[in-house]
Amino acid sequence: QVQLVESGGGLVHSGGPLSVSCVASGITFSSYAMGWFRQAPGKEREFVARISGYGRNTGYADSVKGRFTISRDNAKNTVSLQMNSLKPEDTAVYYCAASLRYERRAPSMDYWGKGTLVTVSS
Repeated sequence: QVQLVESGGGLVHSGGPLSVSCVASGITFSSYAMGWFRQAPGKEREFVARISGYGRNTGYADSVKGRFTISRDNAKNTVSLQMNSLKPEDTAVYYCAASLRYERRAPSMDYWGKGTLVTVSS
């Protein structure tokens, strides 16, 4: 049984940092590219960042480039998203997802976590 479990969400002031993490089980973690997506109230789920199986390749949405950093620790089956200079528009539920392909489209992801809420106050 595959499980992706996010943690680390919470309330942060605008301009502050926050890190969210996701622990995977039930998959050969290094075989999967991992991605972070987010969904704000009333909006569609959108791509945030992705990382290839061994971390050699990363990609970011333009809206977070230079502020967010994705990383992974294959020994701990964990992928993390370090978020700096947070803005109120970053408020959303953040989801991690796994794919056998290095993808950024939500329908192409194979497995999803249940999400963690990040709220940025102005």
